[in-house]
Amino acid sequence: MAKPTRLAGWHLLVVLVLLVAVVVGAVLLGAIDLGWQRVLGEVWAQLTGGVSPLSVQESAILWQLRMPRVVLAGLVGAALACSGATFQGVFRNPLADPYLLGAAAGAGMVVTIVVVLAPGAGPAYLPAAAFVGALGGVALTWGLGRSAGAGTATLLLAGVAVASFLTAVQTFVQQLNTLTLQQVYGWILGGLSTGGWSQVLTVLPYLAVALVVLCTCSGLLDVLTLGDEEAASLGVRPGMVRLVVLGAASLATAAAVSVSGLIGFVGIVVPHVIRLLFGASYRVVVPLSLAGGAIFLILADIVARTALAPAELPIGVVTAFTGAPFFVLVLRRRPA
Repeated sequence: MAKPTRLAGWHLLVVLVLLVAVVVGAVLLGAIDLGWQRVLGEVWAQLTGGVSPLSVQESAILWQLRMPRVVLAGLVGAALACSGATFQGVFRNPLADPYLLGAAAGAGMVVTIVVVLAPGAGPAYLPAAAFVGALGGVALTWGLGRSAGAGTATLLLAGVAVASFLTAVQTFVQQLNTLTLQQVYGWILGGLSTGGWSQVLTVLPYLAVALVVLCTCSGLLDVLTLGDEEAASLGVRPGMVRLVVLGAASLATAAAVSVSGLIGFVGIVVPHVIRLLFGASYRVVVPLSLAGGAIFLILADIVARTALAPAELPIGVVTAFTGAPFFVLVLRRRPA
């Protein structure tokens, strides 16, 4: 049976049902058992103004600890998966990653500089530092790529060069103060622990704008697969489409990195699963990757919180355990 080239209602129904189920499971699971009936009673009480079956402490655990973390995991997963799908479309490479243009390297370098040179700043400043570093890394890659010549291959090589340089700077700065290695290393492995809704509200505007742009441009990515000349003959400006898509994907990646650290493989695993299940059209892959990324990272966070409870695994370790074998599988399936 031919795969669909447009998003169908049943696509959305399947992923939304899965997303709701995963969110409910993530909210219920934790060191303190709140009970699904009591949680439903709390939600109903909030909606109707009734009496909650939860204590004040239990209500705080639900609304100030678990829910923000679940929402943040969903947003970060959606951003990384959607960005990965669009990067793969722009570069016509199924192994393209959201961190391809130096976002991860830039974020890592600036975070390391802040931790080493301004230890009194505290962890509250790390998200802002990561955001600035990620956007700076992408801007540097873009400037170098444009100066060396147009084309996605040149931009890709510029990203490799910039990432290597920024990573070298990060390593050098780390060696200036080895006492900070643990803090930097913990950030690099990724994490989603939150102090409430502040991080969610901080990144939400950036992610909302970026993800809307990516979903809107998904049909244009299908046109780009025909080649630049054919796309131009259909009235599409390939250079402008790439600029807008890469800019939005980089903004989404930077916002995600700023609150979660470096979480790998989400942007590779999720789009490929969506292609296998629903088809290769970017009209389908991009929006479903958004929901699929949220599902994937919420599940990964559940594993991170519960696998070694009461200790917690870095979520980047969990995604790597899943993503590395998947990466190898995709690599082996590619034609020589």
